[in-house]
Amino acid sequence: MRRLQSMARMLATTAAALGGALTVTLADAGEPPLAGRMRWSAEEKAVLASLSLERLPPVPADPSNAVERLPAAIELGRRLFDDTRLSRNGAVACATCHDPAKQFQDGLPVSQGVGTGSRRAMPIVGAGHATWLFWDGRKDSLWAQALGPLEDAVEHGTNRTRVAHRVALDHRVAYEAAFGPLPRLEGLPGDAGPLGDAAERAAWQAMDRRRREDVSRVFANVGKAIAAYEKTLPHAPTRLDRYLDAVQRGDRNAGDLLRADETRGLRLFIGKAQCVSCHQGPLFTDQQFHNTGVPSRDAARPDRGRAAATSAVLADEFNCLGPFSDARPDQCQELRFMVTHDPSLDGAFKTPGLRGVADRAPYMHAGQLATLEQVVRHYVAAPHPAVGHSELTHRHDGAAAPKHAERPPIELSDAEIADMTSFLRTLSVQR
Repeated sequence: MRRLQSMARMLATTAAALGGALTVTLADAGEPPLAGRMRWSAEEKAVLASLSLERLPPVPADPSNAVERLPAAIELGRRLFDDTRLSRNGAVACATCHDPAKQFQDGLPVSQGVGTGSRRAMPIVGAGHATWLFWDGRKDSLWAQALGPLEDAVEHGTNRTRVAHRVALDHRVAYEAAFGPLPRLEGLPGDAGPLGDAAERAAWQAMDRRRREDVSRVFANVGKAIAAYEKTLPHAPTRLDRYLDAVQRGDRNAGDLLRADETRGLRLFIGKAQCVSCHQGPLFTDQQFHNTGVPSRDAARPDRGRAAATSAVLADEFNCLGPFSDARPDQCQELRFMVTHDPSLDGAFKTPGLRGVADRAPYMHAGQLATLEQVVRHYVAAPHPAVGHSELTHRHDGAAAPKHAERPPIELSDAEIADMTSFLRTLSVQR
């Protein structure tokens, strides 16, 4: 975490330094207006290289999930991911909100399962690189994240014994190939779990402690299998990646890969627009939490984001230090040393990765902004947040307003906003 924060500070300083001094230049005066030929300094090229998909390291191993690279677990996870029978109404699967045809999200402002949620579904490609999952980071592993929706009343709306029975009925062979024999489930109630309705909770408490542990182990293994599958989902290179790699090679034809407005937008992205200070690296995210004054979906009940989630991840029985984790305690450093009482966490949400962003409207954690142009204008406007303190500053803020030494006001003209929007479209595979 400290390494990421240090990188973020470095990139923010670089972006601020580059932003005020750089101008757009054509490689030669005779270029047609749509050619994206531009000269980049050595310092700029270093930042550009850091964004290339070729720089993405392998998905890190999760010590809390011992089966994540086992083919049998991956295949079981693929089946479970698409199985609508793991929901109360038999109509909701993981793939419902994480649709492969829509970049493993659903395109809705807030997700719709057996009920209506309060936040957007995040894309899951690349999620194996994250330390914290969900917009607020209330889960500390991909497998723990996969379990959350199953017991959520408005997502899958199911419970632990129902999941265990379903695995035994429909996935026994695949499950036992990955995890060994299922425990004995005869005599268990059909609907019982610690997070269900009153009847389900009462039935759960009436079960013998050992049998509750057996069911929870099966439940945890469902999450581990789904995570194993999700970790195999790759990002495809985009037109931007081809351009970035050509620039690094010194290819004289690199400029043919982007239009002039797109390269101007890229220069703004790593410079005066300061985007790269948070949207950094090959996945275009620092994996951290920031309050940028995004308006609340419900003004009467503002979402506190990360500030309300740290206690949840610490109390989660499926966290890295919990009884169903395969990790040693010394392998759970991020959880053990997690920041919990920083005022900056109030109203802060995870930086989303930007790959494919042009095809994922609407935007922000609850779909508050409809278009990419609105998103860029939001950062220029730098509105005051409903809760907590925004990291953004604006030239109209009073002298007494808190300032951020590494984040001066973002000031873009209408033409620059259009260039930024054009650039963001180059992060999509089909554009």
